[in-house]
Amino acid sequence: MSLNPPIFLKEKEENNSKFVEIQHSQTTSIAAEDPLQNLRLASQEVLQKAQQSGRSKCLKCGGSRMFYCYTCYVPVENVPIEQMPLVKLPLKIDIIKHPNETDGKSTAIHAKLLAPDFVNIYTYPCIPEYEEKDHEVALVFPGPNSVSIKDISFHLQKRIQNVRDKNDDPDRPSIKRKKMEEQDLNDKCQDATLKKIIFIDSTWNQTNKIFTDERLQGLLQVELKTRKTCFWRHQKGKPDTFLSTIEAIYYFLVDYHTDILKEKYQGQYDNLLFFYSFMYQLIKNAKCSGDKETRKLTH
Repeated sequence: MSLNPPIFLKEKEENNSKFVEIQHSQTTSIAAEDPLQNLRLASQEVLQKAQQSGRSKCLKCGGSRMFYCYTCYVPVENVPIEQMPLVKLPLKIDIIKHPNETDGKSTAIHAKLLAPDFVNIYTYPCIPEYEEKDHEVALVFPGPNSVSIKDISFHLQKRIQNVRDKNDDPDRPSIKRKKMEEQDLNDKCQDATLKKIIFIDSTWNQTNKIFTDERLQGLLQVELKTRKTCFWRHQKGKPDTFLSTIEAIYYFLVDYHTDILKEKYQGQYDNLLFFYSFMYQLIKNAKCSGDKETRKLTH
């Protein structure tokens, strides 16, 4: 008796294999078209209702806005703050906004709205002094001297050691010096922790003015992994790897969570894209339907 499977079974297996391949291809294609679809988000019903009712009043300045006031950094009247998610972050974030960046078109405000206790926005040139904190602060900016997120702690530790080497007193008694070196080593392990990350909020052409400011020049530079943007206001002539500010913040935190905190990412920061993902879907639907009025609401 032949041990070879019948021909019809072979054909069935091949067809099943092809079906799985096609299904996988379709899933991949859908994910590529809508990269925000798998986020773990709070209910966006409040945004859906606000979008249907139209612009509302800012309770602080009285301005007419959609979803939130980009001047006062608060949600508008028809978006109750208790119906918005609050995101807890593992470190502080400073956003330095170019003065020519249009407030209403910036996504930086999303971070301030959703993580108000962790995020500060400054308009250049009014920015903090970071010189005394350069061992615990880093700047997200690509370049030849930039390091990857997973190497941040190593480079901050080197900075601490360099400072201690400069301040080392060779005349200290050897026993005392040894004890102090041991204490330094313990302190170093504790101190080599990133406590604040800085993002520049501007178009690429405007970035250089802020980046070259002497107050930022001594900071450790960090470069993000390459990812494609979903931003509907994509900069003309720039690659699709140029992220919006809120995307850069989100992806940095995801990688920081896995590479530095060494924890499994389970959507802890997904709600930072609460507004962004909703507006992205609005724009996408409006483009498909040709609804110009809906597109105006997000501009």
